[in-house]
Amino acid sequence: MLILLIMAAGVFVGYFWLPKKLCRLNTWIQLGCTVVLVFCMGVVLGMRKNFWEELASLGFWSLLLAVLPMGCSAALVFLLTRFWEKRKEKKEES
Repeated sequence: MLILLIMAAGVFVGYFWLPKKLCRLNTWIQLGCTVVLVFCMGVVLGMRKNFWEELASLGFWSLLLAVLPMGCSAALVFLLTRFWEKRKEKKEES
Protein backbone atom coordinates (compact mmCIF):
# COMPACT_ATOMS: atom_id res chain seq x y z
CA MET A 1 0.00 0.00 0.00
CA LEU A 2 2.86 2.35 0.79
CA ILE A 3 4.30 1.82 -2.68
CA LEU A 4 0.99 2.79 -4.29
CA LEU A 5 0.78 5.94 -2.16
CA ILE A 6 4.32 6.94 -3.09
CA MET A 7 3.57 6.33 -6.78
CA ALA A 8 0.34 8.33 -6.56
CA ALA A 9 2.24 11.20 -4.90
CA GLY A 10 4.77 11.10 -7.75
CA VAL A 11 2.02 11.23 -10.36
CA PHE A 12 0.40 14.15 -8.55
CA VAL A 13 3.67 16.09 -8.32
CA GLY A 14 4.58 15.33 -11.92
CA TYR A 15 1.19 16.36 -13.27
CA PHE A 16 0.48 19.46 -11.21
CA TRP A 17 3.81 20.77 -9.95
CA LEU A 18 6.74 19.85 -12.20
CA PRO A 19 7.44 22.62 -14.75
CA LYS A 20 7.77 21.55 -18.39
CA LYS A 21 11.36 22.81 -18.55
CA LEU A 22 12.40 20.23 -15.92
CA CYS A 23 10.90 17.25 -17.77
CA ARG A 24 14.15 16.45 -19.56
CA LEU A 25 16.11 16.54 -16.30
CA ASN A 26 13.45 14.38 -14.67
CA THR A 27 13.86 11.81 -17.46
CA TRP A 28 17.61 11.57 -16.82
CA ILE A 29 17.08 11.30 -13.08
CA GLN A 30 14.60 8.45 -13.62
CA LEU A 31 17.05 6.66 -15.90
CA GLY A 32 19.86 7.03 -13.37
CA CYS A 33 17.69 5.74 -10.52
CA THR A 34 16.61 2.76 -12.63
CA VAL A 35 20.23 1.90 -13.44
CA VAL A 36 21.20 2.10 -9.75
CA LEU A 37 18.20 -0.06 -8.79
CA VAL A 38 19.04 -2.78 -11.33
CA PHE A 39 22.71 -2.70 -10.27
CA CYS A 40 21.77 -3.09 -6.59
CA MET A 41 19.46 -5.97 -7.42
CA GLY A 42 22.33 -7.65 -9.26
CA VAL A 43 24.63 -7.16 -6.28
CA VAL A 44 22.06 -8.72 -3.94
CA LEU A 45 21.58 -11.70 -6.26
CA GLY A 46 25.33 -12.08 -6.72
CA MET A 47 25.87 -12.29 -2.97
CA ARG A 48 23.64 -15.38 -2.71
CA LYS A 49 25.78 -18.47 -2.26
CA ASN A 50 23.58 -20.85 -4.25
CA PHE A 51 22.39 -18.39 -6.89
CA TRP A 52 23.36 -20.44 -9.96
CA GLU A 53 21.93 -23.65 -8.49
CA GLU A 54 18.68 -21.89 -7.61
CA LEU A 55 18.52 -20.36 -11.08
CA ALA A 56 19.08 -23.73 -12.73
CA SER A 57 16.40 -25.38 -10.61
CA LEU A 58 13.70 -22.92 -11.70
CA GLY A 59 13.28 -24.66 -15.02
CA PHE A 60 11.85 -23.79 -18.41
CA TRP A 61 8.30 -23.01 -17.27
CA SER A 62 9.47 -20.47 -14.73
CA LEU A 63 11.55 -18.78 -17.39
CA LEU A 64 8.57 -18.78 -19.73
CA LEU A 65 6.32 -17.33 -17.03
CA ALA A 66 8.82 -14.51 -16.55
CA VAL A 67 9.63 -13.76 -20.20
CA LEU A 68 6.13 -14.02 -21.66
CA PRO A 69 4.57 -11.20 -19.58
CA MET A 70 7.60 -8.99 -20.23
CA GLY A 71 7.33 -9.53 -23.97
CA CYS A 72 3.58 -8.93 -23.98
CA SER A 73 4.01 -5.76 -21.91
CA ALA A 74 6.68 -4.42 -24.25
CA ALA A 75 4.53 -5.20 -27.31
CA LEU A 76 1.50 -3.53 -25.73
CA VAL A 77 3.46 -0.39 -24.87
CA PHE A 78 4.87 -0.28 -28.41
CA LEU A 79 1.44 -0.64 -30.02
CA LEU A 80 -0.23 1.89 -27.73
CA THR A 81 2.57 4.40 -28.29
CA ARG A 82 2.17 4.11 -32.05
CA PHE A 83 -1.62 4.47 -31.68
CA TRP A 84 -1.33 7.62 -29.56
CA GLU A 85 1.29 9.15 -31.88
CA LYS A 86 -0.99 8.65 -34.90
CA ARG A 87 -3.92 10.04 -32.95
CA LYS A 88 -1.86 13.09 -31.96
CA GLU A 89 -0.79 13.66 -35.59
CA LYS A 90 -4.43 13.53 -36.76
CA LYS A 91 -5.42 15.95 -34.03
CA GLU A 92 -2.66 18.40 -35.04
CA GLU A 93 -3.72 18.22 -38.70
CA SER A 94 -7.29 19.18 -37.81
